[in-house]
Amino acid sequence: MMRLTRTATAVALALSLALPVAVASSASAADAPPAAPAAEAPRKQALQLPRPTGQYGVGSSVFHLVDRSRKDPWVPTADGRELMVTMHYPAARRGGGGAPARYATTAEAKALIEGFGVRGVPPEVLSATRTHSRVGARPAAGKFPLVVLSPGFSASRFTLTNAAEDLASRGYVVALVDHAYESFGMSMPGGRTLSCVACKALDVEGVPASVVTSTRAKDVSFLLDRLTGRKAERQHPELSRLIDRRRIGMAGHSIGGASAASTMAGDRRVLAGVNMDGAFWEDLPPQGLDGRPFMLLGTDDDVHRPGGKDTTWDRMWPTLDGWKRWLTVAGSDHGSFSDFPLILAHFGLPQPPLPAARAADLVRTYLAAFFDQHLKGVEQPALAGPSAQHPEVVFHHHR
Repeated sequence: MMRLTRTATAVALALSLALPVAVASSASAADAPPAAPAAEAPRKQALQLPRPTGQYGVGSSVFHLVDRSRKDPWVPTADGRELMVTMHYPAARRGGGGAPARYATTAEAKALIEGFGVRGVPPEVLSATRTHSRVGARPAAGKFPLVVLSPGFSASRFTLTNAAEDLASRGYVVALVDHAYESFGMSMPGGRTLSCVACKALDVEGVPASVVTSTRAKDVSFLLDRLTGRKAERQHPELSRLIDRRRIGMAGHSIGGASAASTMAGDRRVLAGVNMDGAFWEDLPPQGLDGRPFMLLGTDDDVHRPGGKDTTWDRMWPTLDGWKRWLTVAGSDHGSFSDFPLILAHFGLPQPPLPAARAADLVRTYLAAFFDQHLKGVEQPALAGPSAQHPEVVFHHHR
């Protein structure tokens, strides 16, 4: 089993389970990379996320869910399996009202900074990152596809806010999910903050990472029940009315991406999925995904190219039995598929060769293209093959 360490750098995001067992089984605290250096001159001004590119404004709503039909695998004494969910949705451009949505709580920002060993980033400045969502904004008219986003292991849901806001502006309802005890810090109602109990379970106690993906798959199925099931209109009436229940997709970063495949294997409501730079920790069933589309989007290095260190991508590729793409992005690193490049650049921390703004743009472009094609039925040239417009994106096994 892969050994996880709390001294991994924020740049590498080693705690996000990027590599397969065959590669990382011998890693330990002794040979982990050093903690990320402090920013030389920490900025006191808050970061502003890139402006969304779609035609809609973006609304935001946060809610707490508890599935009391299950025990939490990390804390069995907990009162069920808890989730925190931020919904981003298409909103009216004008007259929609609502205060600016918060990026993260100060407690969540502090936990992330300390967990990844980053020095010189003030938690209150990170938590004050300016979003483009407005709390409780008036929804746009119509019904829209639903996309669920799951973050990397030990990272919080807010690290996928840039992608979530952009998808919402393009006409999607987006559910950003935090899974209890799997992030460094998860703020809960009543002032509680849940820590990463799962980090110790995997790193010290030897619990297999497949417990994470199988648990997250059940988390997402429970969430879909709450958003689209019989009780949805009573529990979340405005959001329920916005969602087209026939068009649901999922994407995730690192183990969140692997969880998208696990979710699709067990829940046929999810019609399309994207794994952003995550190893697969569970094999797909013999029937694959029953012809449903799936995209791999990862680093263009010796990890996620065909024949790379992450052997799970090669192993799962033939099992993906529907429309599929295997894309890698030149100059990216593991964190490039989240908000981390934007955060690190803002605070003057080390960067991969791919500039932060370009990484954010490519992730938004290819996520939107994938879901536009497979949930909205609009063919996307960006997915047809290599293009001069996106020279960093490399197509593998293209057909």
